[in-house]
Amino acid sequence: MDELKRNFPSHFYSLDADDLKTFGKDWTRVFEPAPSVIVFPTSTEEVSRLLKLCTQHRMAVVPSGGRTGLAGGAMATEGEVVLSFEKMRSMGEVDSLSHTLWVQAGAITEAVHQKCAPSGLTWPIDFASKGSSTVGGNIATNAGGVKVIRYGLTRNWVLGLTVVLMSGEVLKLNGALEKNNTGIDLRQIFIGTEGIMGVITEAILKLAPLPSESDVFFFAVESLPKVFALFQEVRKSGFTVNAFECLSNECLKVVLAHRELASPFANESHSYVLLEVERAGHPNAQTELEAWLEGIFNQSLVEDAVLAQSPKEATQLWSMREGISEALAARGLLHKHDIALPLNRLQEFIETWTQDLDQNYPGLKPYIFGHIGDGNLHVNLMKPDAMAVPEFRDLCKKADQGMFHWIQAFQGSVSAEHGIGLLKKHLLKYTRTEAEIALMKSMKQLFDPFMLLNPKKIIEGQST
Repeated sequence: MDELKRNFPSHFYSLDADDLKTFGKDWTRVFEPAPSVIVFPTSTEEVSRLLKLCTQHRMAVVPSGGRTGLAGGAMATEGEVVLSFEKMRSMGEVDSLSHTLWVQAGAITEAVHQKCAPSGLTWPIDFASKGSSTVGGNIATNAGGVKVIRYGLTRNWVLGLTVVLMSGEVLKLNGALEKNNTGIDLRQIFIGTEGIMGVITEAILKLAPLPSESDVFFFAVESLPKVFALFQEVRKSGFTVNAFECLSNECLKVVLAHRELASPFANESHSYVLLEVERAGHPNAQTELEAWLEGIFNQSLVEDAVLAQSPKEATQLWSMREGISEALAARGLLHKHDIALPLNRLQEFIETWTQDLDQNYPGLKPYIFGHIGDGNLHVNLMKPDAMAVPEFRDLCKKADQGMFHWIQAFQGSVSAEHGIGLLKKHLLKYTRTEAEIALMKSMKQLFDPFMLLNPKKIIEGQST
């Protein structure tokens, strides 16, 4: 701490108890924060000097962005230095020729959207936490969100990175190049590895044209097979699909109760689908859309449908999907999973796992929603009111084994969006082979030989 005080001004760091608690944790509720100090750099140069100093004194460092992760990836639990990007939110001007934008890692996702919109452009990474999440965190976790079906993951929209290694060395990777076929793309090593290899401080983002006006539908569907049949019809339609989201009846009821809203449908259904398609600009677009809707009703794929008649109504329909996590958290204690399956195995997985849950753990009620279009499910088990917390946690732990068995059998992933962090590293074996994990450990050792950067995240490793 004395070295920190000698090398940096007093406003660079904080020992305030509230700051330690706030910046030492993310949205994961399982761990208690216990950082030693919070630092607030304003530039890559300051990050470099800090990491070099921490390496010299063998001080572990945890990078911290918007802290919206749910896997403990930004938790500081053992006296680490927390490197906050709270003061690194700068953005350059939108380059309308190359469709790029330079940002510091602390830039808020929604602020990036707002910066780009007047130029008719967007950074097409979008999710419910966009008002809090940061670009650096999005890149470090290769974030997904609600529009992966159209745009893909974050790594598709990052041209260049500035990364600081634990030694203090600064890497400038790829710049604003679209094409750079000169060997290993080091930039990709730092995308999705949760800050265990290096600290992302700046990025050059690739932008996309703003979508034209969209049509937002909310469908009531009587069964899971019909949800997937509807998805097939959407895929065959020729529409430009921005999102295809699904939620169970249990999820919708919790959201409606939490937000004191009325259901858009007269009767309850098994599932609901929120579909957003970009409105076609040709003269026959409306006729084609009406014909398609008539077709899915004639095939009995949907029981009822609502089409947003205004941007306000579209926002209201989206709130019934984006408000699920908040509503469930307000309802009670949750056991959560963020998983992915190949699309052609997703229906089979849901049916197999829920049947296993019903037969062996009838006290556990699943709340399932997710990005059906890209195979990502959010699975929640809520503690029954009459069940004690220790009993609930023990039961969930046992039930998880069935879920992980089927994820592995269907070649899925134990983490689709939120990463591995501290929370899920014991589950990595269900998704990655021993050889893959060994290679990860070797790469970590190469980039961070003293195991000081975001220690014990993803893979085990003791700081020295």
